[in-house]
Amino acid sequence: MGLGVSDAPQGGLRAAAVSIDAAELDFARLGFHRAFPARSAKRTLHFTQLFVLAVLAAGLLLVARAAPSQTLTVLHAAALIVFAIAIVWRLIAAACLNPVLSRLAEPTIWPVYTMLCPLYREANVAPDLVAALDRMDYPKHALDVKLLVEGDDVDTLAAALAVATAPHIEVVIVPAAAPRTKPKALNAGLARARGEFVVVYDAEDRPHPEQLRAALAAFEDADGTLVCVQAPLVIDNAEASWIARQFAAEYAIQFGQMLPLLAKSGLPLPLGGSSNHFRTTALRAIGGWDPYNVTEDADLGYRLARARYRIGVIGPPTWEEAPVGFWPWLNQRTRWIKGHMQTWLVLMRDPIGSAREMGLAAFASMQLMLAGGMVAAFAHGPLACILLIAALSPYDLLGPEDFILALCGYCVAAFAALTASALSGSLSHARAALTMPFYWPLASFAALRAVFELVFRPHHWAKTAHGVSARRRFSGPSPAKGHVSAPVMDVRGRA
Repeated sequence: MGLGVSDAPQGGLRAAAVSIDAAELDFARLGFHRAFPARSAKRTLHFTQLFVLAVLAAGLLLVARAAPSQTLTVLHAAALIVFAIAIVWRLIAAACLNPVLSRLAEPTIWPVYTMLCPLYREANVAPDLVAALDRMDYPKHALDVKLLVEGDDVDTLAAALAVATAPHIEVVIVPAAAPRTKPKALNAGLARARGEFVVVYDAEDRPHPEQLRAALAAFEDADGTLVCVQAPLVIDNAEASWIARQFAAEYAIQFGQMLPLLAKSGLPLPLGGSSNHFRTTALRAIGGWDPYNVTEDADLGYRLARARYRIGVIGPPTWEEAPVGFWPWLNQRTRWIKGHMQTWLVLMRDPIGSAREMGLAAFASMQLMLAGGMVAAFAHGPLACILLIAALSPYDLLGPEDFILALCGYCVAAFAALTASALSGSLSHARAALTMPFYWPLASFAALRAVFELVFRPHHWAKTAHGVSARRRFSGPSPAKGHVSAPVMDVRGRA
């Protein structure tokens, strides 16, 4: 190992940060691709995939020219069925009103827990992150915190060194090199992790103090096939803007309803980018993160499923900050959709093999969550225009079943937002439900940009700025009988 900062104190900062060497950087960048080339997103499309897509497109065109009316009818019916299935699935998730309860571990010997915290252009929020981690209810001697900083990010490095004064916190410098992505930094941190368990936190995160103990208890109570648990991500600046309020409702539905249902059903989870807790040995066994996938979280969730590992959920949340403006939201959503395309294309390089490895039910769930989500992103904008034109037109452009399905979709989404409000104790999600139909079409702009980026800059990571808005203070309910559950909003002040 080399030292990225001189041993002599500089400006009153801590003496040194550890910099990974060339071999470690090479492994962080290319280790996964070399070990699992068929599962790496370094290459976007394979020739066979392009060939199959071209054949399917040509076949559809020929069928449409030969029998246009029948083709349109079949496609229309297929779309109705797919959207109906998605609506029913969301209704089932929204109808589960029981919060996730988590036991809190009380081990005799505390296992070492590594926290990986990638930071890039985050000098303004690094002190808040370290303060939040310091509040974790876990023995300090059993913590191993890695602040992962890009080598050319001088401001964040200085901020990290200023606050990394505790002996269990290590600043790790990752030299600037392509791809400039979060998973590359995480791989560098994973190689240095000392913990039996490892968790990922983003720069703006404020994890619940009991989260590590809840995750540890989940691993204690399960067999070795449970290798990951996801903590819910809760937005704490929902009142900053309309975009933030809609974003918060999305998160409440995704992490409070959809993911618990998938976990309960034994189906794979598209992980969130933060607060994923892993057994370190299992994470290393499957290669860590793919540094070329810009939604490394979703990709990792499905790779765990292919290895027949299980993912669970826990109750103590992590509070996060939502984008407050349209352009930051658009850049982030573009990256998400692009990453989901990468993940789906990797899984569909060998669809039969993927289905065999993860099981047919898990494969079908992946198609509904991943492919269905991408299709919905492309469709929301055009469908909104079509519905509006059809509603105003004197002609019967759409059948009653189309309007009924659209109404059912909105009603289920509104019901999900209302149940999310009931679980969180906040009316923010209920207010968001009133204008959700105006929010959904925005995803189509992001989807179009995602296609462009997938072709021309597939590994570009659009950075989201943090610390740009006031954030409300939240608190979890007092543990009862060693258990802790979902968050409750404390409206008495701002953090």
